[in-house]
Amino acid sequence: QVRLVESGGGLVQAGGSLRLSCAASGRIFSINFMGWYRQVPGKERELVATIGSGGRTQYTDSVKGRFTISRDNAKNTVYLQMNSLKPEDTAVYYCNAGILSSYLDDYWGQGTQVTVSS
Repeated sequence: QVRLVESGGGLVQAGGSLRLSCAASGRIFSINFMGWYRQVPGKERELVATIGSGGRTQYTDSVKGRFTISRDNAKNTVYLQMNSLKPEDTAVYYCNAGILSSYLDDYWGQGTQVTVSS
C-alpha cells in the first residue's frame, strides 16, 4: 500500500513563506514524476509545479519566481517552497506522484490547507 502524506500547510500573512512536504511510503520500487496541485472551492484542481525523476521542473505561470519545487529521492519526498505568498495562493494543496509499486499508478495525498491573509 502506497501512501502520500503532506505537511507544512497553515496560515500566513501576504508576503510570507511556507514550505510544504510530501513523503511517499509503502512498497515503492521507483518514483517517476512528483508534483503539487491546488484547489479552491468551486474551481477545478490546477497544476502548480512538477519535478521529474531527473530533476526537470515545470511551474504554472502564476507561481514562477516565487515557488520552488524540489525532491529528495533518498527520502521519497517532494517539497514546495512558497515565498512571497499572495491571498490568491489560498487553496488546498495536493501532492501527486507517479509511483511504481506492484504496477505503475498515480497517487494523491490527502491535501493540506494553505491560507494567505491580506
